[in-house]
Amino acid sequence: MFPEPMIPDTRYPTPVQRAEGLSRPSSELWIKRDDLTHDLYGGNKVRKLDGILEGIRERRVRRVVTVGAAGSHHVLATTVFGRGAGLEVEAVLVPQPRTDHVVEVLRASLGQGLRAFPVGSWAGAPMAIARRIASGAHFIPVGGSNVAGSMGYVQAARELAAQVRAGELPEPDVCVVALGSGGTAGGLAAGLEAAGLRTLVVGACVSVPPWALRLGSRRLARACMRRAGVTSPVVPERLTADVRFLGAGYGHATSEGAEAARDALEHTGLTLDPTYTAKAFACALWHVRARRAAHVLYWHTLSSAPMAPLLQGAPVEAALDARLRALVV
Repeated sequence: MFPEPMIPDTRYPTPVQRAEGLSRPSSELWIKRDDLTHDLYGGNKVRKLDGILEGIRERRVRRVVTVGAAGSHHVLATTVFGRGAGLEVEAVLVPQPRTDHVVEVLRASLGQGLRAFPVGSWAGAPMAIARRIASGAHFIPVGGSNVAGSMGYVQAARELAAQVRAGELPEPDVCVVALGSGGTAGGLAAGLEAAGLRTLVVGACVSVPPWALRLGSRRLARACMRRAGVTSPVVPERLTADVRFLGAGYGHATSEGAEAARDALEHTGLTLDPTYTAKAFACALWHVRARRAAHVLYWHTLSSAPMAPLLQGAPVEAALDARLRALVV
C-alpha cells in the first residue's frame, strides 16, 4: 500500500494514543506519535526527507545546502540522514532566541558533520544560499517544505486513514499541527482529502506573517494533490491558520505553551519544545476545552529519540566559533 522508505529503519505506521487525562466527555484528545518515526532522530522531518533524499539520489547529488534557525530540527535531521546517505551537508543558519534545547540541537548538528554558514538575520540568508548553490550545492528549502517533502505527509494522512478504518481511533474532526514552513500541514490537508477523511487541519502558527504561512501551506496542498493525481476544489478550505498561540514570534516561549508543556508531560509523558510543539499542543487543548470538536487529533512532530548519541563528539558551546555563539542570544 505504501512505498518503501528511502531512509533505513523508519518506523511506520507511528502509533496513535488517547490522552486520557486531557480528554473531556464531549471532546476527546488523540495524539499521533510522529516523534517515533526513527530511533536515531524522529519527528516530522523524517517523512519529508524520505522523498527529498530519494530525488537527490536520482540526480546523483553529492552536496546539499539548506537553511534554518540555529536550533533547527530540520537542519539536524538533514545532517543526520543526509550524511547517512553519503552527502555533504551545509546549512545557512540564522539567529534564534536562546534555550538549552536550541543550543543542544545546534551542537548536535555540528557534531554530526554539518558545515554551518551563520548570517545575522533572515535578510542575509538568500545571498548566502545563492553562494552555496553557485559553488555546486543542491538546495533543500527551509523545513524540507517542497512538494517532494510534503508528499511524505500525504502518505502520513493515508496511514492515519488506515488506522481510523482499523478502529485504532475515531475519525478526527480536527487535526492540529505546528505551522511553520507549511509542508506538514499542506501535505496533511492534501492527504486527508485524497484518503477520503473529513478531518480539518488547523495549523498553529509559530512564525509570522500568518498570511504567508497560510498561503504557502495551501499552495503546497494544491501541488501535492496534483502530484497525487487527485482533483478537489476544497483542499484550501481544509486548512486554517491559528495565530492566537504565537506570542512574540518565532522561538519565543509563551505562558500558554509552558502550561501546555506541563500538561503534556504530566498526562502523556511527552516533552514539548517552546518553538513548535508547545504552541501546537496549546491550540489542541483549546479545541478540547472549548468543546469545538468531538475528536481532536494533535500531530506530535518533535523527535523523542535521546539526544545523547547525537552529541557524542559534538563541540561544547564555549568552543564554538564566535559567529555561531552569536546565533543563540
